Amino acid sequence: MRASARIVAAAGDGGHSRLPVLRSEAPLLVRRTGPASVHLVGGAAGPLGGDRLRLEIVVGPAADLTVRSVAATVALPGAGAGSSRTEVVVEVAAGGRLRWLPEPLVVAAGCRHEAVTTVDLAPDARLVWRDELVCGRHGEEPGDATLRANVRLDGRPLYRHDLAVGPHALGWAGGAVLGGARAYGSLLVVNEPRPEVSATLLALAGPGVLAVAVGPDARAVRAALTAG
Repeated sequence: MRASARIVAAAGDGGHSRLPVLRSEAPLLVRRTGPASVHLVGGAAGPLGGDRLRLEIVVGPAADLTVRSVAATVALPGAGAGSSRTEVVVEVAAGGRLRWLPEPLVVAAGCRHEAVTTVDLAPDARLVWRDELVCGRHGEEPGDATLRANVRLDGRPLYRHDLAVGPHALGWAGGAVLGGARAYGSLLVVNEPRPEVSATLLALAGPGVLAVAVGPDARAVRAALTAG
């Protein structure tokens, strides 16, 4: 299945943001939940093997947008041997702000999934970007998943990261990828106050800070990324 969605946030009157474009198709559905906030809603199970899903987000000058999801995303195997792919492409203009705070990606047994993120920021654009991954549902081993993120500030690289988990990931059998943990999370903050978290913090070569946490489950990782 192929599906796409597009969200455009623009500055409105009185300092409020508006959403002039909100377009989506199943299973990648988007629902407005506030003047400048939306939730991603799964219109079907998956992504399944063979699915190709693409989400485009544009935050205009001085606009503000928050994107969440109503539930975790579960990557599942399809009927054939094909892999699934989700792509998120983001542009935040001058003075704009994006908060990306979805629920975790769960890598179910037998899946082959790739999640690719590309973010382009204006020099003074603000970003809060959270990614969380859980290796398998309760009591099962994970399938294969690769997360790739590329964030550029004013056209120059600010943050690049690849993470591969699952039986075919290099070092997975020995526990080297996550050190035996079953959940992973990161919080990237750009042109925003330094986050007060208990996770490991890394200052980037630019106006950004990265928080990283691993743990036995999604709850532990979320707590590390949000606790003071």
